Amino acid sequence: MRIIFMGTPDYATTIFENLLQEDYEIVALFTQPDKKVGRKQILTPPHIKQFCLDNGLSLPIYQPNSLKDIGCEKTVKDLKPDFIIVAAYGQILPKNILDIAPCINLHASLLPKYRGASPIQQAILNDDKYTGVTAMMMEEGLDSGDILGFEYVEITSKMDVSKLFNKLSSAAAKLTINILKNFNKILPKQQNLSQANYCKKIVKNDGMIQFLDAKEFYQKFKAYKFWPGIFLDSGLKIKECEIADCDLSNKSGQILEVKKDFIIVGCEKGAIKITQVQPSSKKAMNVVDYIRGSRLEIGNNLS
Repeated sequence: MRIIFMGTPDYATTIFENLLQEDYEIVALFTQPDKKVGRKQILTPPHIKQFCLDNGLSLPIYQPNSLKDIGCEKTVKDLKPDFIIVAAYGQILPKNILDIAPCINLHASLLPKYRGASPIQQAILNDDKYTGVTAMMMEEGLDSGDILGFEYVEITSKMDVSKLFNKLSSAAAKLTINILKNFNKILPKQQNLSQANYCKKIVKNDGMIQFLDAKEFYQKFKAYKFWPGIFLDSGLKIKECEIADCDLSNKSGQILEVKKDFIIVGCEKGAIKITQVQPSSKKAMNVVDYIRGSRLEIGNNLS
């Protein structure tokens, strides 16, 4: 069974690593081009490419800017894949690539619930109790292909995006192996279009937060913890927090209590317990040290 794998972040790496352990013949890896990262703009390979380099894997690695580039179709055809496995690749597969071999995508939601770019974050924002991974046949539409199988994952109350990401990666790896082993026995199921929802690509400004509803505040904190984080209009980042109260009415942003290593801040509905913040252009610090340095006290607004 000859497999081309297409993926970029650590979610894809987990699936890729499990395929290697199962002794499938992975004939090539397609991933995104290296990108400049950080203030020093250091050219950095995608997570999955770095995994290959760190482990001395000798398979061919292709990093086209687009699969529509001249030569991509021939490259894929010449590799003679039985399957193309796609996981968070970050590029749309054109029809000429889709027609070469069965293309199976591992999408991190229970389709058709969250199609699009941010299904993991959306599940947390909506306070879903369960999410999962869908294996689907790829077509030209966005996450609209026929379903091959699901793997369910429970979302616990304190699970942030990184922890859920890890659980979904493991679930996706397990599902991929199962689908490949049983592919000829599976009858693909068409998605119910009436249940389809689309989630957008996250931008930095999505992390802007106000003290309106404590539960929504905490869900945003968990969903955006990896990136872009949550921050106030002043630029102050909230690095660690949890719900203190869900129901009481308070003045938005008012400091209600100051304890040894945390403070309670009021929301229009409920209150938030904050332990760590990060001022603009500074390191993360204990919130009590921050408010003392800023000469804030009970009754003042956190800013």
